[in-house]
Amino acid sequence: MVGARDKNKSYYMMKNVILWIAALILTLGSAYYQRTTGPTYPIRGKVQLGYETIKYKLIRTYGGPDNAEISIDEPTGKIKGIFTYKRFKSYDEWTEVSMVNMGGKLVAYVPHQPPAGKVEYMIKLTDGTNTVELTEEPVIIRFKGHVPAYVLLPHILLMFLAMLFSTRTGIEVIARGSRTFTYTLFTTIFLLIGGLFLGPVMQKFAFGAYWTGWPMQGIFKFGDMTDNKTAVAFIFWLLALYMLWKNPEKRGWALVAAIVLFLVYMIPHSMLGSEIDHTAMPQ
Repeated sequence: MVGARDKNKSYYMMKNVILWIAALILTLGSAYYQRTTGPTYPIRGKVQLGYETIKYKLIRTYGGPDNAEISIDEPTGKIKGIFTYKRFKSYDEWTEVSMVNMGGKLVAYVPHQPPAGKVEYMIKLTDGTNTVELTEEPVIIRFKGHVPAYVLLPHILLMFLAMLFSTRTGIEVIARGSRTFTYTLFTTIFLLIGGLFLGPVMQKFAFGAYWTGWPMQGIFKFGDMTDNKTAVAFIFWLLALYMLWKNPEKRGWALVAAIVLFLVYMIPHSMLGSEIDHTAMPQ
């Protein structure tokens, strides 16, 4: 009997470890997808100019207090670059400047903008005979304020834990485990602190406002997608927690909440985020 109990215990421990590993893999995969598909992730690529292959990495977000440096490796010194830019959502004319070769790099600077200000830019390279545009469409870079590490790191950690426990909760429901309520409680707490407390604090540091989601931009405008999707996910988890507290058998609510949060993480990070619309301002 004792041996059977030990085998049972070992089986459940091993099963729990496997389910946590599965949850971790799914969480890491979704977090990577969200980050690398977002509008602030650098654009990478390469172009052929004559006999030269030029690799580039064009930044799309900047949090420094100065102008944003855009640079391309060009150690030969034979290639010249033309940098063209204007403020996004503005009536500005395009400004064109020559890129400067500094230390084996072609360098240009995007003029500093207030938090949530955006600038669109394009780069043209020429060797005197051949000319090539790096991108077909303008690259859009968004400026933001500095977010202190004591706010940023806990936010990232708690949001990761929220997704991890959310995924684990969904798996627990499917596996008909006994810890659905416990995992739901942890998910809700992590989402509350990381998303609805630290999220707005981050937003304030980065873009000057605690909340820019619905309905701050108007009753018929959704506003910042990041704020909205966090709020929607939290509502579903709060509802799931309440339903499980009332009746532990209603595990389906936790599965629905887990699916909602997973879908939220499938939305690229910072998509439809805060931005300044200069065309809506008095000229």
